[in-house]
Amino acid sequence: MITKPKLSFWQIWNMNVGFFGIQFSFGLQQTAVNPIFSFLGAHHEELPLLNLAGPVTGLLIQPIIGAISDKTWSPRFGRRKPFFLIGAIVASLCLFMFPFSSELWFAVGLLWVLDAANNTAMEPYRAFVGDKLPDEQLTYGFQMQSLFVGAGITLANFSLFLFQDWFSVPAIEGASLCSNETEIITAIPKWVYYSFFLGAIASIGTILWSVLKTPEIPPSEEELNYIKARNKNASFLHRLIEPFVEIYQAIGEMPKLMKKLAGIYLFQWYALFIYWQFITPMLRSSMFGISNEDTKRFDSIIEACKTGSEISIADTKFAQNIQLLSEQALAQTGLMNGTYNFVTMIVALILVPIALRFSNKLVYVGSLFLTGIAMISMPYISNQYALLVPMILLGIGWAAMMGIPYAMVSKVIPEKRRGVYMGIVNMMIVIPMGIQTLTFGPIVKNVLGNDAINAILCAGFLFVIAGLLALRLKGKPNDSLEFDNQK
Repeated sequence: MITKPKLSFWQIWNMNVGFFGIQFSFGLQQTAVNPIFSFLGAHHEELPLLNLAGPVTGLLIQPIIGAISDKTWSPRFGRRKPFFLIGAIVASLCLFMFPFSSELWFAVGLLWVLDAANNTAMEPYRAFVGDKLPDEQLTYGFQMQSLFVGAGITLANFSLFLFQDWFSVPAIEGASLCSNETEIITAIPKWVYYSFFLGAIASIGTILWSVLKTPEIPPSEEELNYIKARNKNASFLHRLIEPFVEIYQAIGEMPKLMKKLAGIYLFQWYALFIYWQFITPMLRSSMFGISNEDTKRFDSIIEACKTGSEISIADTKFAQNIQLLSEQALAQTGLMNGTYNFVTMIVALILVPIALRFSNKLVYVGSLFLTGIAMISMPYISNQYALLVPMILLGIGWAAMMGIPYAMVSKVIPEKRRGVYMGIVNMMIVIPMGIQTLTFGPIVKNVLGNDAINAILCAGFLFVIAGLLALRLKGKPNDSLEFDNQK
C-alpha cells in the first residue's frame, strides 16, 4: 500500500482550483439554463423533463469513467487528469455556444453535451482528490473542494446579477414588439452571453492550473503490473463490458454507510433539483407578481407576433413589462444563488473543526434541516434583500452537503476502487434527479396547482425528511471510529 505524504495548504489549494471552473459551469446550469428555456418558450410543467440530461449523463458517464480511470495509467498524462481535461475542453466549447441558441431544441441538445462533459470531468476529479490525500486530510481536502464549488457558483450567479444591471437593454417606448429595437422574452438577453463566455474561460483555465500544478501519485507496482497485463491481454469486448461488471460488483459490496446515504440522497437531490428549476418561476410570482394568467396572455401576444399579426400598444407595453420583470427575476436568482454560494465559500473550511468536534453526522444533519427551513421560508419573503437571509442558511447547508458526505464515503471505500465508488455516489445523486424530471412535471401541474411557490415549499419539506433519515447515520466526535463499523 502506498504511503501518502501530508500536503501543504497551497498543494491542496492548487489541487482543487479546477473545481472553480467546473462549478462555474454548473452555476450557470442551475440559475440560467431554465430561464433560457423559458425565454425560448418552455412552460413550467415542461422544465423537469427538459432537465433530463443531467441525471441521464451522470448515471451513465460518471461511474463508467470512474471504473475506466481506476484501471488507467500513463507516465506522461497520469490516471485521472486526462479525463477531466477532456471534459473541461468540451464544456468550454458548449458554454461558448449556449447563448447563441435560437430554438429550444438546440439549447436542450447543448445541455446534453455540456452535462456529459461536466460529468466526464467531475468524477475523476473527486477521485483525484481522494487519491492524493491521507485519511487524516480527507475532510480538509473535500471541504477545500467545497470552497471552490462555492466560489465558482458564486461568481457565475453574481455575474448574471451584475451583467443584467450593467448591460440590460430597456424596452423603447412605442417600439414594435416584433421589431429589432426591443428584445422580446423569446430571445436570450445579450447580457446573458457575457456570463457564459466568462464560464467558458474559467472552465478550461482553472482545470489547466490544477493539471499543471498537481502531479498524480503513480500506482503501486502490483497495480501497474495488473494494468499492463489487462491492457495487453484483454480483448476489446472484455474492456467494453468490464466497467459495467465492476459497477455491478461494487454496488453489491457497497458499505453500509453508502446504503444509508442513498436513502438520504433520494430526498435531498430530488428537492435540490426542484429548487434549481423553480426558484426563478417562484420569484416571478412571489416577488414580481406575474400570475399564470399573465404568462398565458404574454404567450398569446408572442404567438401573434410570430404570425405577423398587428400588436396593440397596450399589449406591447404589457409584454415588454413582463419581459423586464422576468429578466429582473433571473437577476434576483443570480443574487440569491450567488449569496448562498458565497456563504458556502466562507464557511466550508470553518466546518472542518466543527465536524471534528461534534462529528460529520451532526454537521450533515444540521445542514439538511437548515436548508429545509430556508426553502420553506422563501415564498413568504418579497423584499429583495430580506430574501438573502434564507440564502445564508442554504449556503451553510450547501457547504456541508458538498464536502462532508464525500469525506465520509472516502474513508470506507477501498483505495483501488475509489473511482468506481465515487461514480456510484454520483449515481445516488442523479437517480433522484432522474426520478424528479420524470415525475415532478405531472405533480406540479396536477397536485400543486401549477404553482412554483408550492414547488419550492415541497422542496423544503423533502429536505426535512432527508434530515430525519440522516439521524440514522452513526457518528462520533473525532470520527476515526465512526467508519470502522459502517464498511
